Amino acid sequence: MKNGRLLVFDGADQPLRLDIMEVPELKSGELLIQNTYTTLCGSDLHTFCGKREEKTPTVLGHEIVGKVTEIANGHSGKDYNGASLHIGDLVTWAVFAADPQDEWLAKKMPQKSANLFKYGHAKIEGDDKFHGGLGDYTVLKPHTAVFKLPEGLSMAIAATINCAVATVSGAMRLAGDVSGKTVLVTGLGLLGNLAVAMSKTAGAKNIIALDLSEERLVQAKRFGATHTYQIGEDKDLKEKLIAQKVDVALEMSGAPEAAEIGLESLAIGGTAVWIGAVFKTRKIEVDAEQVIRRLITIKGLHNYNFEDLQHALDFMTNYHQDFPFDEIVTKEFPLEEANQAFAYALDKKPLRVGVFINR
Repeated sequence: MKNGRLLVFDGADQPLRLDIMEVPELKSGELLIQNTYTTLCGSDLHTFCGKREEKTPTVLGHEIVGKVTEIANGHSGKDYNGASLHIGDLVTWAVFAADPQDEWLAKKMPQKSANLFKYGHAKIEGDDKFHGGLGDYTVLKPHTAVFKLPEGLSMAIAATINCAVATVSGAMRLAGDVSGKTVLVTGLGLLGNLAVAMSKTAGAKNIIALDLSEERLVQAKRFGATHTYQIGEDKDLKEKLIAQKVDVALEMSGAPEAAEIGLESLAIGGTAVWIGAVFKTRKIEVDAEQVIRRLITIKGLHNYNFEDLQHALDFMTNYHQDFPFDEIVTKEFPLEEANQAFAYALDKKPLRVGVFINR
């Protein structure tokens, strides 16, 4: 038996507390992962400051990479693609686990299966406690899609694959073919910049970035934006966007105003994909007549499917040197300084803050 550190979250505005707990013996079909690196996702920050609720006590952190430490009997010993897993392999995994269910697999929505378990979102109960990124270990449950990581990816980049990158991959899937089209991206956090980069590699003709922050718009140009507009600084913004004849509007911020601007900007036959609004906010105003007359399609995505995670891994493997992904993490903290990491993230609002655990 071994012990491991956990930073336990007890509730909003309370400091994370360090605890040492016994790592349980693995059950059939499980994997034991030694966490190496975690990035703080926007949902972690929302939970930490009370904008989003989780059952407590819990262990936050779901953008994780780690090394295979133990493979229990009953596990196939292979990753999602059939490659053999070995002790010491560096891996990432889906943020959820659930028994395979034909209904949801057929719909390409395994993230909506019944009895879903989500890493970094579950309550500590009994010996089920190592299931988040802010700890030494993660116990991967049966039916978790695991992916071996290629050499050459930094920990900071690799950690974002199983949440931010996979979610944007799902948004691009819903958007359809953007080659030769005009894409509007609202909200230039990590999701927005990933959407800009993926649109560029997919052959979009124009990529319009929209945000409140001038600094983030400058950064978006480095990720491939062809046009940038700062919200609140341009009185003719709506007219300029409409003139661009937007084919696809990708909403990444969660702000109702951004979703509304995206809808109003779409040309005939346009598609809006919303993924940012994963917390409570005011209702979005939709002009139903215009949606009908302009043949607008509105799609929403929560989390992602296995196809999206595979695309995310492929995208980062192929393009991590073509864009400034080394800017994703602006500062790193050791595990025992995770409280300082949250404070820095909330104050400075970088794309990501990194927490290194076992190097």
